[in-house]
Amino acid sequence: MSDDKTNRGPADANRINVNEDYEVRYWTKEFGVSESALREAVKRVGVMKKDVGEELRRKKS
Repeated sequence: MSDDKTNRGPADANRINVNEDYEVRYWTKEFGVSESALREAVKRVGVMKKDVGEELRRKKS
């Protein structure tokens, strides 16, 4: 089975894959942040959606 690149959402709703452009677009919109902020948060706390969301909220405060 091949990956459907037309899919706008993440392949795994709990993980953020910054190596796929469509996932980066999805998560930057979902969290309301820039691509660089998303990538930096993933670099700091890993790929889990919950951890990245908490990190981004903490940075906004």
